[in-house]
Amino acid sequence: MRKVTLVAALVSCVVAAPALAHKAGDVIFRAGAAVVAPNESSDDVLGAGEFSIDDNTQLGLNFTYMVTDNFGVELLAATPFQHDVSLAGVGKIAEVTHLPPTVMLQYYFDVGPLRPYVGAGLNATIFFDEEFNSTAKGVGLSNLDLDSSFGVAAQVGVDYQLNQNWLLNASVWYLDIGTDVNFDATDMGVTTSYSINTDIDPWVYMLSVGYKF
Repeated sequence: MRKVTLVAALVSCVVAAPALAHKAGDVIFRAGAAVVAPNESSDDVLGAGEFSIDDNTQLGLNFTYMVTDNFGVELLAATPFQHDVSLAGVGKIAEVTHLPPTVMLQYYFDVGPLRPYVGAGLNATIFFDEEFNSTAKGVGLSNLDLDSSFGVAAQVGVDYQLNQNWLLNASVWYLDIGTDVNFDATDMGVTTSYSINTDIDPWVYMLSVGYKF
């Protein structure tokens, strides 16, 4: 009797899995915690070394439209990320805010209620509210400005379908973000403008809950 019940349960899972799978025309909305972890490097900054940029966590949002049963197009959005910028021997010198909207073309694999996927696409990062703090201003730094960035992006992730509509998601992105950090430095009454090439290239980690329409 137990064997019959077990076989019946397995058959039920196999039959139910296709019903839970993403289908062409589905719209999936996901929301959760997104961590941007910069893998930064930069040119030397006034002999004080490279910029250091800390991690930041915000509300991550993404929207996926299934073009076919296996191919989807996703837009990554979030509330603005704010990062502290530091220099060795000086400490924190600035705060920078940015938004990294990213469009991905994804391929979803069929593994029952699990839908692992990979994606590739383009990222545009817009910086704003760049501001030196009192420490930086005290050593003569001013007029901070970061150029916008455009680059490629890659992604891996997995959906776990809880039922017909609700799902859990885990995903990781790599974003190619490079910018010129522009500022003025005043020393002994002489002001000089600088532009420091900086690669941010963050990993983005997100855990979320999704709803499929």
